[in-house]
Amino acid sequence: MPLDPRESRFIATNSSGEVSAIYQPAAEPRALFVFAHGAGAGMRHTFMERFAGRCADAGVSTFRYQFPYMEAERRRPDHAPILRATVRSAIAAAGECAPDAAALPWIVGGKSMGGRMTSLADADQPLTRPDGAPIDGIAFVGFPLHPAGKPGRDRADHLAETHPPLLFLQGTRDRLAELEFLRPEVAKLGGRARLEVFDGADHSFDVLKRSGIDPDELHDRLVGALAEWSEGLVPPALP
Repeated sequence: MPLDPRESRFIATNSSGEVSAIYQPAAEPRALFVFAHGAGAGMRHTFMERFAGRCADAGVSTFRYQFPYMEAERRRPDHAPILRATVRSAIAAAGECAPDAAALPWIVGGKSMGGRMTSLADADQPLTRPDGAPIDGIAFVGFPLHPAGKPGRDRADHLAETHPPLLFLQGTRDRLAELEFLRPEVAKLGGRARLEVFDGADHSFDVLKRSGIDPDELHDRLVGALAEWSEGLVPPALP
């Protein structure tokens, strides 16, 4: 059984102030996922809550958090430097909430924009745990490769500058990441990148009723792919 979630707050940036966070520990954790929300919905969105709950059931503890604009109930996302700085602050805050996670693999990333801001932050300067050790992996829950209806590859340019292993969880109906454009970008990254494709899922990992796909089963497989990938990540040895 997963343990009760714990709410906290941390300073996102000096100019933006405090934001909220929720740590959802697994009863027997095998990884920690610092999990950012997408552009249009915050950490309490149904998808985020259910994903975190399923992660806990699968042995992955999560630390999900708000970006400053979402905390302030503004619609427009913060400028990218604020978003990237918040990612770093969230990793530090996760260490305070989960001090027992030191021996686990640390995964960072998020839904859509949250995942992309995480990888942009790492491309700027390698992301590290609070103890200075490198992050073990970055996971994208729907990488936003391009705007809807405007296929392109520019948003993937920075991925070559990232450092840890990368996991892409993508739906075949994702209008923000046409697979014919995403697959070559993942292939360029070589063995450290892995793409898991979910038939019938859109950018929100919703499926059409007429598809006959069970949405609960799909979401279980989505989290299962993250949990299984985390088992191959080797955390740094403790002193």
